Amino acid sequence: MCTDRRNFLRLSAGVAGLTFFGSELIRADNTDLETSQQRETPAAIRKLQRMISDVTPITPEERKARIDKAQRLMAEKKIGAIYLEPGSSMFYFTGMRWGTSERMFALVIPARGEIAWVCPKFEEERARELIKFGNDIRTWEEDESPYRRVVEIFRDRGLRSGRIGIEERVRFFLYDGIRKEGPSFEFVSATPITAGCRMFKSPAELALMQKANDLTIIAYKATRDSMREGMTQDEFAGNCSAAFRVLGVQGGVFVSFGKYTAFPHGSSTPQKLQPGDVVLMDGGCGVEGYQSDITRTFVFGKPTQRQRDIWNLERRSQDAGFAAAKLGAPCEAVDAAARKVLVDAGFGPDYKTPGLPHRTGHGIGLDVHESPNLARGDSTPLATGMCFSNEPTVVVPGRFGVRIEDHFYMTNDGPRWFTEPSESLDNPFAGVMPMD
Repeated sequence: MCTDRRNFLRLSAGVAGLTFFGSELIRADNTDLETSQQRETPAAIRKLQRMISDVTPITPEERKARIDKAQRLMAEKKIGAIYLEPGSSMFYFTGMRWGTSERMFALVIPARGEIAWVCPKFEEERARELIKFGNDIRTWEEDESPYRRVVEIFRDRGLRSGRIGIEERVRFFLYDGIRKEGPSFEFVSATPITAGCRMFKSPAELALMQKANDLTIIAYKATRDSMREGMTQDEFAGNCSAAFRVLGVQGGVFVSFGKYTAFPHGSSTPQKLQPGDVVLMDGGCGVEGYQSDITRTFVFGKPTQRQRDIWNLERRSQDAGFAAAKLGAPCEAVDAAARKVLVDAGFGPDYKTPGLPHRTGHGIGLDVHESPNLARGDSTPLATGMCFSNEPTVVVPGRFGVRIEDHFYMTNDGPRWFTEPSESLDNPFAGVMPMD
């Protein structure tokens, strides 16, 4: 599917106050790191409890049904097989997690016949421990061609020519090697197959995403309740990461204070919290691989009237987008409705600031960002099982920004929220489960 924004932010130039999975932190300097390690965990976080005992993983039967659907789609679209390397799509179909390196480890799903794996010979025993689907494992020694193994799989499935789908995250050198080894094949995008399966969530997937969203709101509220004047972004983000760990998941957040909230994905400038600052926190967690991605914006102390007005405008924009999410409507209709509220209020137009500089939302599932998108130009019809963020942002450069982000999924009766949107600037965590 699409690029994981959390990885993008983690790998981009050091964004202060960015905390992500486990102990993986980006910090402004070592002094802040030492101070945060010495500081006692806030009471609001200590009182949280582990809350994942009711999580039900995706069953082998559901994964087998996903492979069957992919094969049906391949037959319909006249694609003989699809090639995947480790990542969210491989996990989606097989439950397999494997790192990427210069050595090929791959999955081939043919339109007809058994799936097959390609693995370095010296990794075979470990791979067999982890592989739950398919017994056809083709190995290659260090002086042999893994690309030949892939083409041998195609031919053993009766393919001599025709179309082969390459999953969108496959690195070029792997595609190039396969192409040269199998010049009789036409190579096309596998996205109609992978996205054609993944964009429609099952009840089991929705349940995992619901849990991830519920835990995110709980962690966020505990983090907000732990704010103090003078705290750094790192301390704030570290508190949030700690809250997720107590709840039993890995998660994190990036946070901006004051005028830096006008940077949609944060600033590298170190910041300390002061009374009157707008606070924007954006992140989430994963449950059995399924992601949440929630943003809350509020004020530390007493808001100004301007802050209230912009926050309320943002909330109306989010509501308008949700109301436009009708079965059969194009995805871009949601963006148009949310953006119109802002333009009518004198912001924009289009992507200009002050206003909304990005799309209104994105798909979500195993990746934080998946197809399709609530963006101008995406005409994909909204359908049952699709999941999206709804996050129009109001950016006022040099002053502050407001983003309220919640996610919804499409049902036979229309859209339904995973989380109850913020009630007001003063109560940004409506619908949080009581912890006492």
